[in-house]
Amino acid sequence: MMSLRDPLTGLFNRRYLEEALVLEFGRASRTDEGVGIIVGDLDHFKRLNDTYGHDGGDAALRAVAQVLVGNVRKGDIACRHGGEEFVLVLPGATLEQTRERADELRRTLAQLEVPFHGKMISPITMSIGVAVYPKHGSSPDAVLRQADKAMYQAKQNGRDRVVMAGTFQGVPD
Repeated sequence: MMSLRDPLTGLFNRRYLEEALVLEFGRASRTDEGVGIIVGDLDHFKRLNDTYGHDGGDAALRAVAQVLVGNVRKGDIACRHGGEEFVLVLPGATLEQTRERADELRRTLAQLEVPFHGKMISPITMSIGVAVYPKHGSSPDAVLRQADKAMYQAKQNGRDRVVMAGTFQGVPD
């Protein structure tokens, strides 16, 4: 289990994500369905760690993981990609469904308050990028890369927002 799950959050880890994407993209290509990818990165996480310490940061990461688990459909895959970056895989989802889920997640996180040593860690915001197979690429790496670029664009545009792949220009590879 440790090789498939992140020990801090209990979410699936990067290794599991890579294997699951290959399976889901294969299934989607056979059924002519899409696969939505949401890449989210917590905003100003270093500041949160500096303010509350690493234990506070860990508490925030665990709380975010619980929000992710509570906002996925059966069959969706929630992963901790590393650090404060998370990925959701939505098999069978359209671009619009994926965008709506991402915005719902962003709004829910912005309202999250994490109790920590008598204080509340809040607000917790996330910059999110959205991409879907096959519109944004024909391979898991390509679609994940497009969602990641969109997430960085969300950060550049002011954070705490959702950006869809292909709706921006000038983002370096």
